[in-house]
Amino acid sequence: MGACLALGSLASCASCLCGSASCLLSSCCPSTYSSTISRLAFSFLLLLGTMVSVIMILPGMEEHLKKIPGFCLGGLSIPGIENKVNCDIIVGYKSVYRMCFAMACFFFLFSIIMIRVRSSKDPRAAIQNGFWFFKFLVLLGITVGAFFIPEGMFTTVWYYFGAVGSFIFIIIQLILLVDFAHSWNQVWLEKAENGNPKCWFAGLLFFTITFYALAFTALVLFYVFYTQPDDCTEHKVFISLNFIFCIVVSIVAILPKVQEVQPSSGLLQASIITLYTMYVTWSAMTNNPNRKCNPSLLSLVQPSSPTPAPGPAPPTPAPGNTQWWDAQGIVGLIIFLFCTLYASIRSSNNTQVNKLMQTEEGQGLTADMVVEEDGVRRAVDNEEDGVTYSYSFFHFSLLLASLYIMMTLTNWYKPNTDYDTMQSTMPAVWVKICSSWLGLGIYLWTLVAPLVLPDRDFS
Repeated sequence: MGACLALGSLASCASCLCGSASCLLSSCCPSTYSSTISRLAFSFLLLLGTMVSVIMILPGMEEHLKKIPGFCLGGLSIPGIENKVNCDIIVGYKSVYRMCFAMACFFFLFSIIMIRVRSSKDPRAAIQNGFWFFKFLVLLGITVGAFFIPEGMFTTVWYYFGAVGSFIFIIIQLILLVDFAHSWNQVWLEKAENGNPKCWFAGLLFFTITFYALAFTALVLFYVFYTQPDDCTEHKVFISLNFIFCIVVSIVAILPKVQEVQPSSGLLQASIITLYTMYVTWSAMTNNPNRKCNPSLLSLVQPSSPTPAPGPAPPTPAPGNTQWWDAQGIVGLIIFLFCTLYASIRSSNNTQVNKLMQTEEGQGLTADMVVEEDGVRRAVDNEEDGVTYSYSFFHFSLLLASLYIMMTLTNWYKPNTDYDTMQSTMPAVWVKICSSWLGLGIYLWTLVAPLVLPDRDFS
């Protein structure tokens, strides 16, 4: 629980920045709107919870976590398994589950409270944009309480909640990446029109080719290492289908009719979506319990062991001795951090993406500051006439992000029936693959929607 105390000291620093509904900025803070400050502050709480979860699952922390009364052996209430639990393996995962459960409850509470807030004149907007110290106390209280939840079937049941929530959040990540690619492409095209076109077009071409090259390299590596001539049929189907789907969306993105109604669409966006789809495909295959089709990354980079000398066989590694810092988990964590930060500061002109993300156009990071005579800066309240994003949906997104972090840090492993190991499961594979298909479908819809529904305004 020492990590939670560290969380407290950092959150107290955050509370100094925003102590009321109108956020108070220090002289070193950049210009911004109060709505942006609030999103950044809530994202800050989520990232702190993520840091605590990472600390809890680090090697050596299990010795400290086992000292929590009743948390491992004594906290289990399932008859017949009290003496079978391997605390060295399960306790870190249980800690992550409880920390993320606390964050999910915290954001769920605010998601309910903030339903149908229309402007900053609503009294509930003051809760959204201020009282940060008290919010931290609420989160801390829920976290402490979560560690006293009797085990029972909690970990197993919460695993399924995490799988469903992560499925939705993977799609949200893809939508944010689509929006980022649209904004990136639009900004560089504007700079090309107003400046040196060769330079900016060369930059767009370079990154587009780089992303496609990385995606194609990943595709080849998948076929080499994650398939077998006489096995791994599922992997062959997943890789082939996603490869075909990525080609389809890339072709659609540059069709003349699509370009006519979507001038900002192009291969840059399609290349980013293709690379992200390859990542999700890889992440799914790493959860296949069939080790023949799911080699360890270390086994791919380490040379083969020489033929052992005659004699007793060496002991096999203990099952379930897994680590969260697998390569796909680290990549997933990096993508999560980027998407969380981008969701907090994004200012998009893409109407379809804004509708999907429940945000309005054009409220970005640059704003005029209100400077008092004493030199104190205050952020501009830009939501008196209407909120720039749905408070409730924003908190729901952070709830899903909490579940995604829980599944990422635990590698989507599920405790087995004896609660002595954590193991990969095929449902996790299907959740990730289906989310990649649905995400590609949503991206395709953002391209063809103006053609399918010509009477609607998609400008």
